[in-house]
Amino acid sequence: MFKIFLEKHLEAFNTLFSIQNEIENACLEIDKRIKNGGTIYWMGNGGSAADAQHYAAELMVRYKINRKPIRSVALTTDSSLITAHSNDFEYETVFSRQVEAHAKDNDVFIGISTSGNSMNIQLAIQAAKEKKCLTIGMLGNDGGNISKIVDIPLVVSNAVTANIQECHLVIGHYICNYIEQNNQN
Repeated sequence: MFKIFLEKHLEAFNTLFSIQNEIENACLEIDKRIKNGGTIYWMGNGGSAADAQHYAAELMVRYKINRKPIRSVALTTDSSLITAHSNDFEYETVFSRQVEAHAKDNDVFIGISTSGNSMNIQLAIQAAKEKKCLTIGMLGNDGGNISKIVDIPLVVSNAVTANIQECHLVIGHYICNYIEQNNQN
């Protein structure tokens, strides 16, 4: 039983080879913006919200080496903001509202959505594009609607949420490793 379970996960990981150029391109583009004073903003729902916080922490604190913090923020961490906005307005605009407040030149907004169709991520990406920020989607399935609007779609071609999230973890850690190695000052 475990062997079958593991084989399904390995099938998902093997799909990453087909997007390795997009992952490398995302790292290069993020690095350019970090070196020009940009901030990386992460967002997601549920497990992807936890992942957003994880990656932001890796860059603010350390991934593998001790170094100065790299500006990285998860838009998922302020429970007062999230609940007030959702109560007073709607949940769909909880991230785009934050994008409106924070976005500036050279910033990067990374939306994580296993379906590729999370409306709050889609609206935030659209808001970030209006502010001329780099937008990246860590997505699943066929990439959904978000893959059509982000600058760089990183689509894990799989339909199982857990498998997609595990592949996103590999992508997120690779991004953190790349950024950390290139910003050790």
